[in-house]
Amino acid sequence: MITHWRKSSHTGGANDEQCVELGRLVQGIGVRDSKAPDAGHLGLTSAAFAALLDEIKRRSP
Repeated sequence: MITHWRKSSHTGGANDEQCVELGRLVQGIGVRDSKAPDAGHLGLTSAAFAALLDEIKRRSP
């Protein structure tokens, strides 16, 4: 399976130091640094990814 990665809609542009990409994996969601795509990715189950998003939203100012 080929993973198609897409940049987060919150990426600020060429000078943004915190760029992430998401990709659908066989067993969940992959998250990787868009500036270092060959460095690997963090694999999360769909439930763990949803929990991560909930936590990020809860802590956002």
